[in-house]
Amino acid sequence: QVQLVESGGGLVQAGGSLRLSCAASGNIFSINDMAWYRQALGKQRELVAGITIGGSTNYADSVKGRFTISRDNAKNSVYLQMNSLKPEDTAVYYCNANILGLLDSRWRDSWGQGTQVTVSS
Repeated sequence: QVQLVESGGGLVQAGGSLRLSCAASGNIFSINDMAWYRQALGKQRELVAGITIGGSTNYADSVKGRFTISRDNAKNSVYLQMNSLKPEDTAVYYCNANILGLLDSRWRDSWGQGTQVTVSS
């Protein structure tokens, strides 16, 4: 019984910035890796950025130098700062986390409901 909720999406002009937030709640014992994925219309879901509990990060080549992923373990949250946005960044962005459930002691791959990011040209 865990939940991931994203926020911060919206409509922005090319070159603008957005900051996405994702907070995990529920029967959580621990959270390991966290990540942001996105899915554009007609395309496969792709990994945008990931971060380990130790702070190691990785990014898709298409967003390197523009996006920054970070996390706050005390708040069970992960963030994605998106700068220099391009129309190609338009997609639904999903929060992903590997969560250890408090009740069943099982690691599960959890997903948020998604937040829409639209970048106009």
